[in-house]
Amino acid sequence: MPLGKAVRHHWLLEDDVVFLNHGSFGACPKPVLDVQSHWRHRLELDPVRFMTRELPAQLPVARQALSSFLNCDPDDLVLVQNATTGANAVLRSLAAQFKPGDELLTTSQAYTATHQTLDYVANLTGAVVVQAYVPFPIDDPQQVVDALVSKITPRTKFCAVDHVTSLTGVVFPVENIIPIFKERNIPIMIDGAHAPGHVHVDITALDADFYAGNCHKWLYAPKGSGILWVSKKYQDQIHATVISCEPGSDFQTKFSWTGSVDPSGWFSIAAGIDFMKSLGVEAIRKHANDLILGARQKITSALGTSYGAPPEMLANLCTILLPVEGPVSPKYSPILHDRLYDEYNIQVPAMAPDGKACIRFSANAYNEASEYDTLLAALQEILQNK
Repeated sequence: MPLGKAVRHHWLLEDDVVFLNHGSFGACPKPVLDVQSHWRHRLELDPVRFMTRELPAQLPVARQALSSFLNCDPDDLVLVQNATTGANAVLRSLAAQFKPGDELLTTSQAYTATHQTLDYVANLTGAVVVQAYVPFPIDDPQQVVDALVSKITPRTKFCAVDHVTSLTGVVFPVENIIPIFKERNIPIMIDGAHAPGHVHVDITALDADFYAGNCHKWLYAPKGSGILWVSKKYQDQIHATVISCEPGSDFQTKFSWTGSVDPSGWFSIAAGIDFMKSLGVEAIRKHANDLILGARQKITSALGTSYGAPPEMLANLCTILLPVEGPVSPKYSPILHDRLYDEYNIQVPAMAPDGKACIRFSANAYNEASEYDTLLAALQEILQNK
């Protein structure tokens, strides 16, 4: 099936906006939104019946669809609002185990919410957050591994690592990182906010201790659809961040009722997976990766800048440097984003890893090469008149 403009009608995206930021919040296709509307309608027909009878019956169905796609035992998977919710559940549940001087390890490219959760737990317990510096631009996946290994000490009690970084769009070699921590008996959590649907995720093969992820980004589910996978070793220690009135202490029960939530997003995850399969999972990934690699070559060549990462560390996200002397002000990124959007109708985020002026663009099934030409023209005009 041809992708690009031929399939854009499946989304509600505005025709006059060049949408190159699927990475931030995703974009849910209309067929999946229709399924969500069905569930919302069904909920309101009889809210009591739905919450007390249909919700408990449908949760395992939604988990089964996800576990099949991610290759894991559905009993080890719970549904949460997003990856941040999952990461909070893990870290705040384990907080009682951390002591003053313990080290919580992450990287310099960790997502802000995860880093702030680590800081919160550290302040609560007297532990210390340790950052392994990962450079950007990056030359090789081994740099990530080496950076983390160099920061492991006898005091390291936890590690959190992104699967795909939000800041730079780089795919980290988690399959090589996880065994290093497992061998040392250091619990490791993978922040998969950008991973499910974006890259191949085999949770069983990865064998981390915790995996938190989003379904509303690259898996085409509605907003508020996330997952938390916990190895059986830790399930009795992990609790939902919101404690509600559902009795029981087993892993599934603790997360099955965290108050009166709208579960329609969870129950539409299977529709998102089905939609992705209808276009072709590998076809989407190849289409997007081809767009990313072609666009970064064209844009960096025209602007006289360098790539941010080798091609094997990129999937459907890419961050490139701009020809701006740094370090740039914290205000630079939001100003550049707003100019691109307000003046050129281009929705794309600006980033500043290590104070370097950068632009991060996404590619998905509905994008095509001409949109990145539009981005290049806008950047050239802005940079010439800075």
